[in-house]
Amino acid sequence: MDLMGMMGKLKETQQKMEDTKKRLDTVLVDEQSTDGLLKVTITANRKIKSVTIADELLEDKEQLEDYMILVMNKAIEKATKVNEAELDAVAKMDMPMIPGMDNLFK
Repeated sequence: MDLMGMMGKLKETQQKMEDTKKRLDTVLVDEQSTDGLLKVTITANRKIKSVTIADELLEDKEQLEDYMILVMNKAIEKATKVNEAELDAVAKMDMPMIPGMDNLFK
């Protein structure tokens, strides 16, 4: 592949990456506490969409805070895996592996 062809391919891949990132705004990831008292929905781009808190959690500030941290972190972890898998798939599909290029899209 000549340099011009490679530059064109790079531009095309960057566009696909942008499109994928936009699409990931519509991919929702749900997470909840084991007892279901706290639920969080975030996008695959790690933007919080909704938080649902059961009334009984409102009576225990400490438990609520613990749940928030735990559930948010689990949701972010899940969303990050989806995000990375999607973006990696685009990068691998379109780019011949050039040493050092794999860090370009992270």
